[in-house]
Amino acid sequence: MADQTERAFQKQPTVFLNRKKDLPAKKKKGLRYYKNVGLGFKTPKFAIEGTYIDKKCPFTGNVFIRGRILTGVVTKMKMQRTIVIRRDYLHYVKKYNRFEKRHRNMSVHLSPAFRDVMLGDIVTVGECRPLSKTVKFNVVKVTKASGNKKGFTKF
Repeated sequence: MADQTERAFQKQPTVFLNRKKDLPAKKKKGLRYYKNVGLGFKTPKFAIEGTYIDKKCPFTGNVFIRGRILTGVVTKMKMQRTIVIRRDYLHYVKKYNRFEKRHRNMSVHLSPAFRDVMLGDIVTVGECRPLSKTVKFNVVKVTKASGNKKGFTKF
């Protein structure tokens, strides 16, 4: 059964839950819908074996990755299932024949399939349909940050 943390009953629309009990000799496999998003990204193990329900997840929900693929660094994790990433880039100033550093913050949907995401991690995001007013991208891959900074971390 799925994790029920919301007020409404959470279920995957493609899975029928009220199947009749038949032959007890058959091994019951957990009913779960998941898919491969393509573009060379692997489906996380927790998306296949987990019990979470997220309709905005690219692996288990009704969202398709199409369009741009971008990378950024995680800067804020204070929202539910949404993170803020920072994208740094260089802007050319013609007058001085030089580049200046600029950045953009983006709100990105983070699926519960990625459990151990921390600040400073590098994430790869893929464009999808608008999920809310500011969220139009979905995390498809997480790369752990290099541990050269001083500070306390969890184990």
